[in-house]
Amino acid sequence: MLASVLDDALVTDEVIPCRTDPELWFAESPVDVELAKDLCRVCPVRMQCLAGARARREPWGVWGGELFESGVVVPRKRPRGRPRKTELAA
Repeated sequence: MLASVLDDALVTDEVIPCRTDPELWFAESPVDVELAKDLCRVCPVRMQCLAGARARREPWGVWGGELFESGVVVPRKRPRGRPRKTELAA
């Protein structure tokens, strides 16, 4: 479904942001992830992309303006090396 939507958009010369720099949608940096999410907000196929990602339970990346980790939407990417939110029992 998404492939046909993207192909149709390419035929009509609509700008699909993920087609210009695909690596950005799988970035490690929280700043880059937020940039990808912002670029998705103006994409003409955003809703179809998001629906497809939810249906496939995408394991990671930005899809339809949302960040997926382990198949679920998360609000933001946590940087590496960040301490745990809760203390571990000693």
